[in-house]
Amino acid sequence: MLELFRVETDSQKVILTDGLLALEREPGSAKWLKDLMRAAHSLKGAARIVNLDCAVRVAHAMEDCFVAAQAGSFILRQQQIDLLLGGVDLLARIAQTSEAETRKWDAEHKGEIDGFLASLSDFLAGKNGRESSDNKPACPAVETATDALVSTGAEPTPQPVQPDSTKPGGLENSAAPSTAKETADRVLRVTADNLNRLLSLAGESLVESRRLRSFAETLLRLKQHHVGLSQHLDRLRGSLSDGGLDEQIEHRLLAAQQTVMECRELLSDRVAELEMFDRRSANLSQRLYSEALACRMRPFADGIHSFPRMVRDVARSLSKEVRLEIRGETTLVDRDVLDRLEAPLTHLLRNAIDHGIETPEARRHLGKPAEGKVHLEARHSGGMLFITVADDGRGVDLEALKQAVVRKKLTTAEMASRMSEAELLEFLFLPGLTMKETVTEISGRGVGLDVVLDMIKKVRGKVRGSSQPGKGMRFQLQLPLTLSVVRTLLVDIAGEPYAFPLAYIHRTLKLAKESIETLEGRQHFTLDREQIGLVTAHQILNRGESKPSEADLPVIVLSDQTRCYGVVVDRFLGERELVVQALDPRLGKIKDISAGSLMEDGSPVLIVDGEDLIRSIEKLTSAGRLTKVQKDGSGNGSKKQKRILVVDDSLTVRELERKFLDNSGYQVEVAVDGMDGWNGVRNGHYDLVISDVDMPRMDGIELVTMIRKDPALKALPVMIVSYKDREEDRRRGLEAGADYYLTKGSFHDDSLLQAVVDLIGEANT
Repeated sequence: MLELFRVETDSQKVILTDGLLALEREPGSAKWLKDLMRAAHSLKGAARIVNLDCAVRVAHAMEDCFVAAQAGSFILRQQQIDLLLGGVDLLARIAQTSEAETRKWDAEHKGEIDGFLASLSDFLAGKNGRESSDNKPACPAVETATDALVSTGAEPTPQPVQPDSTKPGGLENSAAPSTAKETADRVLRVTADNLNRLLSLAGESLVESRRLRSFAETLLRLKQHHVGLSQHLDRLRGSLSDGGLDEQIEHRLLAAQQTVMECRELLSDRVAELEMFDRRSANLSQRLYSEALACRMRPFADGIHSFPRMVRDVARSLSKEVRLEIRGETTLVDRDVLDRLEAPLTHLLRNAIDHGIETPEARRHLGKPAEGKVHLEARHSGGMLFITVADDGRGVDLEALKQAVVRKKLTTAEMASRMSEAELLEFLFLPGLTMKETVTEISGRGVGLDVVLDMIKKVRGKVRGSSQPGKGMRFQLQLPLTLSVVRTLLVDIAGEPYAFPLAYIHRTLKLAKESIETLEGRQHFTLDREQIGLVTAHQILNRGESKPSEADLPVIVLSDQTRCYGVVVDRFLGERELVVQALDPRLGKIKDISAGSLMEDGSPVLIVDGEDLIRSIEKLTSAGRLTKVQKDGSGNGSKKQKRILVVDDSLTVRELERKFLDNSGYQVEVAVDGMDGWNGVRNGHYDLVISDVDMPRMDGIELVTMIRKDPALKALPVMIVSYKDREEDRRRGLEAGADYYLTKGSFHDDSLLQAVVDLIGEANT
């Protein structure tokens, strides 16, 4: 019974809060007072049933207040509404107390409850004409209808019913509480786990129903074979008839033809029945899945009941006047997404009030209404959920933002001056960045928008900001309609299907091999005037080496708004909408994989974790272990391309040697110093190492010595290319174990290439 009371309190709390906020805008509204009185009366009755005397007293006092206001004795103003909202919070706290702690809680908070009841009693007493000893009302800040009318000599009359039927903040009032109870659907409490299992089974049923189509297609091919068999029998009978046909043979041929015809007819009937069954099964499975999915969907309004009150309280604490307007409250949202939206939307709304909306005096000076507006909207578009938070405040001062970014050393002043508005606004989502000079309880610590971005990433969404100086700020959240279904791009990697969520895909393209460039040993290509690093899905997902191809490379450009990489796959298989199947928790977190699903034919497919995949690419890049995408086609036959490691601390020299050898057909990788070269030569297989002498961390002589001391590498050919051409330098290099010593002037002739050929032979052998 206590659990039922909690459910009742949650429901009536929404009505009480919405009604009290509405009375601030429509003082004396008979409709809202009626709703408030009924809600308080319902809570009083529910509290009496579960023997919560403290809740009965609070609800009864609030009910008396609403009844008196209905009678026209007074008008509830802001100060009294604050008091009544405190009563709503008090009822909510009482409802959340466990049964075992109820008596203890009542005793500990008796003073608080008595104080609330006394304040409400004083207010009611003052409004019934009883005045204090100083001949003033008990609550002088309260403006009564009688006081206002006495000054004009008019008789007090009840307020008429207001025609406006909207709730505060733009929420529509669908019906009075009693009507809503009479017409509302019955509610059944079901655990989230049960719903998830139901949806999973419905998804499997949908997948299984699609297998009938392939079976029907097989029967159609069998039907075509029957037609072909019948035609062959006709031709056979015709050819035999030309040479005279035995009667018995002719009879058997006719019988065979008749049997084939009967088989064709029977097969046609069964195929028609199967196709009808397929359509009905697919339709039924789709409806079952849609209904199961609908069980997980809730109206957007269910998750935002607390926002109008929160906006009001924050605005009052900052001495501002703010109105929250909500649109799309009936928009359906996945319950998991809706539960996660409260924190980020709270941050955005508080930021809009604190950072965006000006004080009433400042707004009047700017020619704006004293009351600021904050818009919250939810809508569906293109299979996605879009939530917009916008205000009509001051917007973002881009010059101040540039200074804050430079002050935090997130970029240089020169780069900040060249950034676009969209690029600058991206910095707002970084942790620790704030536009406030001082830290308050509401803002100034630089964590709000960081929380927003973190939540959006977790649900595979995106967030964008835009600003109009002097007119306001706008944030748009793009989220999936449900976390149970994900829209993906299906690709083939080493003969296995993988699903990449569309939320992480910036673009897909077929990349010509001629467009691939190499810098610092890392391959990249140019897209929209930006350099995009190129990696192979085979290496990231540990699927072996990619097979060289003559055709253009299928590339998925992955992005998480801060980093962007091109991932080479074997083949695009098309877009799919997959039912997310959680992996067995005993497997733990699988690297680069978020979940699994089933294909239409029932075969399993892994869903890639986009954020995890990008982190894996970052790790390989920082460690210098990225393998190159094969530019050459399969025309090399069985010839193996020779691999060379170039070690030099000069970017110019490295790139000069790399391009020179790359153009000669060798596969070249680079290292930036001796230590980087030593790590590279131990982790990869090379046919030759070409090294400079003077380098930081480890010079070329030390590198050669280390290679010669290693049992697994001592046979590896090493060439030193240095500016030092003195005999003692040459002798020192050769004594350390180098096989060749060349000066860097050798680039102007074929000496370097000839030395490479002498040591390891032609590029492809």
